[in-house]
Amino acid sequence: FNILYFSMIEQISNFFNTEMIYLWLNFGVLPFWIILIFFPQSNLCRYFVTSIFPYLIFSSVYVFLLIEFYKDNYNFVDNFNLYLGLDSLNNLFDNNYFLITFWVHFLAINLFCGSWIVKDSLKLTMPKFLVFFPLIVTYFIGPLGIFIYWFIRIFFAKRISIFD
Repeated sequence: FNILYFSMIEQISNFFNTEMIYLWLNFGVLPFWIILIFFPQSNLCRYFVTSIFPYLIFSSVYVFLLIEFYKDNYNFVDNFNLYLGLDSLNNLFDNNYFLITFWVHFLAINLFCGSWIVKDSLKLTMPKFLVFFPLIVTYFIGPLGIFIYWFIRIFFAKRISIFD
């Protein structure tokens, strides 16, 4: 049984290399965004997208990556070089291990922001067409999409609030 178990784990590890994880992440996040953009008021969105569910998936991928990197003797201390300047950050992005963990982080944060936009727009009963463009921009360029949504929200809610 142990030999079969370790063989299966090894096959999974070989299949889910960084390139394959990158592809799965990119295709895997699309259903969440499609539901957010086109079906924001559905129960599917509420229970599947704007809940903890996608972040459990992202966290699982992150843990898997960290274990794989540890097994490959990745030097995690080098990650702190990102604070030393742009050249150091650029050097980190040459490393596929750092790059894929950054990508998981990027996708998770942008999805979280998109989920917040949907929840907030539903709370304010904003029309779906007003939220469509900010969600698309948030998918690609998170902070700009949030700013566009906030700007639209000011005119819809007829008040400025920097604390919501």
